[in-house]
Amino acid sequence: MNRLFVAGVVLTLVGIVGYAIGTSVAYLGRSASVTAVMVGLTVAAVGHATPTEDTS
Repeated sequence: MNRLFVAGVVLTLVGIVGYAIGTSVAYLGRSASVTAVMVGLTVAAVGHATPTEDTS
């Protein structure tokens, strides 16, 4: 399994858990959990992408 993909999935899950906790308890870093989800999804997508073929 690709390490970049796994890191993206873990970051996404941490962000989701942080946001879920933030819905019941207001804490200072709650907005950072939304950023963690967005970055995690992006990193997971980049890690899951198949490399393009070099046609030169």
